[in-house]
Amino acid sequence: MDVFWAKGYEAAQLNDLTAAIGITPPSFYAAFGSKEQAFREAVSLYVETAGSSSMRALNTGETAQQAIRAMLLASIDVALNAPQSNGCLLILGVMNCQAETEPLYDLLKGLRKETVERVRARLERGVADGDLPQTTDIATLASYYGAIMQAISMQARDGARRPELEALVGPSLTALQQ
Repeated sequence: MDVFWAKGYEAAQLNDLTAAIGITPPSFYAAFGSKEQAFREAVSLYVETAGSSSMRALNTGETAQQAIRAMLLASIDVALNAPQSNGCLLILGVMNCQAETEPLYDLLKGLRKETVERVRARLERGVADGDLPQTTDIATLASYYGAIMQAISMQARDGARRPELEALVGPSLTALQQ
């Protein structure tokens, strides 16, 4: 997982993967079948472990604003704790989208859409609970916060430090007040 997270699918080489696991290429293929399958398993592990913190945080706040704030801060933690601070595996794992990597791109895109749907559900709960106005444009805000999480990841990859990334949270939360 760490190799794919640090390098992305395309740049991760078999020797990187086997060295990280401590096995030979034949053992790698016996265990995973292919680099693509290894990536799929790495993504699954990421979703269950490091990548889950943002979605867990989304469920912690008493209000929608507290929940969104917690989610964004957790996204910052994930991005900065990534191997070589390369951001989020779901955002940066497949960047070039060559024909042979399209199924993996689709996998990651689907997981990113799930994130937006979870944000949407939390915003809907905020409207139902009365901490967001009935007129809240939930679909747009859910997409917006998905995009902010992607921006955090890209900024971390480009070397942004915690204070710079945390400075994005406040202005992002003002979108809930409109």
